[in-house]
Amino acid sequence: MAIKMIAIDLDGTLLTSGNTISPETQKALQIAKNNGIKIVLATGRPLSGVLPFESQLGLEGDDQYAVVFNGAVVQNLAGKVLMSQEMDYRDFNVMLRLQRLSHVNLHFETTECFWTLDRDLSVQMQINAAFTNNDIRVRNRDEIPEDFTFNKVGFTCNKDSDQIAKLWGSIPDWAFESYDIVRSLDNVIELNAIGASKGNALMDLAERLKISQKDVMVFGDQGNDISMFENPNFHKIAMGNAISMIKEKADYVTDDNDHNGIAKALKKFVI
Repeated sequence: MAIKMIAIDLDGTLLTSGNTISPETQKALQIAKNNGIKIVLATGRPLSGVLPFESQLGLEGDDQYAVVFNGAVVQNLAGKVLMSQEMDYRDFNVMLRLQRLSHVNLHFETTECFWTLDRDLSVQMQINAAFTNNDIRVRNRDEIPEDFTFNKVGFTCNKDSDQIAKLWGSIPDWAFESYDIVRSLDNVIELNAIGASKGNALMDLAERLKISQKDVMVFGDQGNDISMFENPNFHKIAMGNAISMIKEKADYVTDDNDHNGIAKALKKFVI
């Protein structure tokens, strides 16, 4: 198997339940890197939430890349944006309409920070900001300029709440036709511009790097990874802890993120 690029989701895939990279997984990825394979982290996080793990893997500079905001942005690790799909003020107002369908928090993610109109923040929103080294800017609606743009939207609630489930069941068909919407966790719904996905971003990056899609291997576990698993050319590895839809679309199911699933698959197929 002539793999030239390995794309890896972060939470629930590369990272253990303790939010760390296991030594065995780190070693396997460094071997792959030393063999000339491009390692690309593909995540819903912004770049600020990726860089500490890139550094741990020995990845840095303008010839290494990350797919962030669920594929809405591709950047090199020096911060240069190669590709960006944004939403605008009209979309901002649409998100506020969707928020009214249940009692959830709503935040807007940009390459600089998170924005929200909510004063009472869910623990999940605060966790998302902390894990990604991001500030949360709380503003009134009239403080949001009409030229406001953003890369991703997050709807969140606390884990003991049923409000995300209520919202998920209430989102109208037109919204699914107008945006890429995924339920990435039981208490998180993420939304991007239509066509912005990890799968599409990886196809774009592979083309830029002159890498055939057949030479790309992907790892994932949750709803925001499905677009990578829908590509018939990618070599698709589901984590043992992945949702059933990911496992059904995978070429191989490895061990879970707490038992070196990535390392075991790399040893079997790549290194």
